[in-house]
Amino acid sequence: MMQKFDIADSKLAPLGKKRIEWAERDMPVLREIRERFAETKPLKGIRLSACLHVTSETANLARTLQAGGADLVLIASNPLSTQDDVAASLVEDFGISVYAINGEDDKTYYDHVVAALQHQPQLTMDDGADLVSSLVFIEIGKLSGLHESVAAWARSLEPQDVTALTERVIASMEETTTGIIRLRAMEADGVLSFPVISVNDAKTKCLFDNRYGTGQSTLDGILRATNLLLAGRSVVVAGYGMCGRGVATRARGHGSHVTVVEISPLRALEAAMDGFPVLPLAEAARVGDLFITVTGNKHVLRPEHFEVMKDGAILCNSGHFNVEIDIPGLEQLSKKIHRDIRPFVDSYEMHDGRRIHLLGQGRLINLTAAEGHPASVMDMSFATQALCSEWAVEQRGKLPNQVVDVPERIENWISASKLKSMGLHCDKLTSEQEKYLASWQEGT
Repeated sequence: MMQKFDIADSKLAPLGKKRIEWAERDMPVLREIRERFAETKPLKGIRLSACLHVTSETANLARTLQAGGADLVLIASNPLSTQDDVAASLVEDFGISVYAINGEDDKTYYDHVVAALQHQPQLTMDDGADLVSSLVFIEIGKLSGLHESVAAWARSLEPQDVTALTERVIASMEETTTGIIRLRAMEADGVLSFPVISVNDAKTKCLFDNRYGTGQSTLDGILRATNLLLAGRSVVVAGYGMCGRGVATRARGHGSHVTVVEISPLRALEAAMDGFPVLPLAEAARVGDLFITVTGNKHVLRPEHFEVMKDGAILCNSGHFNVEIDIPGLEQLSKKIHRDIRPFVDSYEMHDGRRIHLLGQGRLINLTAAEGHPASVMDMSFATQALCSEWAVEQRGKLPNQVVDVPERIENWISASKLKSMGLHCDKLTSEQEKYLASWQEGT
């Protein structure tokens, strides 16, 4: 049977394989899982569709799932994050079905979503909940909520095929804050008809990937796109979740004057006690040189903010979707748009002569202009993905149709394995200490 795929250029495979192997060197936890999976085959015969950023780190997750016996289809979760050489290597060197092209248009992106759904997955992995939301829209018959490519395919299905599409799903895994927001809304509306494991909320993911990975890779993307000196600049970070605090901390480490914008009193208080000024965006918009959105929300930066920004202000986003910056609103305020004044930089000329620069078309700057998170931190996130896939199969039919937390035992194993790979070890309680912690009778 011919391999099914849609990639940019198969000739790029040799370079992609080198990048995959380089990343693997810094992913010892995932490598350990892959070695066990190759022996035990916990995913044998399981059809798995994954909608993820197609990078060298993701490639090593794909290899691990394949080693576990999964019949895998991998599609891109973002049109600009695909590393075409990595996609080529996955197809040519590892025989994995990949549908991902850097710069693909909306139609191509959703054609690839159709390919993932046509695989009739029993497990799905999402980076933004596009696969799950497509399944839900099809199941409830709300095809108007779908891109026409997906809707056209859905209309071709017989009623029994629609029912089977979701009934066969054992579980899904979601690894983004944005996706979890969407999934909890589905759960609240009673339309989530299978379990979704919140990999994003796992401590082995959010404490490290979101904070250290996003913090470093976001600034990496900004610096590659702009060659900007951050020292002495006024940087405004919108959002102080794990991603935002990582970005803010690293921007401060570069010598920037960092201001945080938050809607949560608790997070705003935390930012203040971490030493960051906290302002409403209407005020911060007047002082910022560089604006970074990491909220998971829509139209965080809007026309009323663009109208008061400095000449030369730079905007970028590190949230999952390209809606955090109101790009149509920015276009309407502009008299001329200068595209690609350097790679990944568009300049919007206002009617008063000011220019506002947008990086990476408002998409994830860390994956658009850079390579995403370092392999070492993705080692833990993707180890969590792999082990949750195994656990979902083990728990088939037992999990509720809700957003489900990652089991603590998985988190503990990954943490211990990562520590061991770093040559570090935890201390242990003495028997006296264990007894003390278990008792209420011994106090002062």
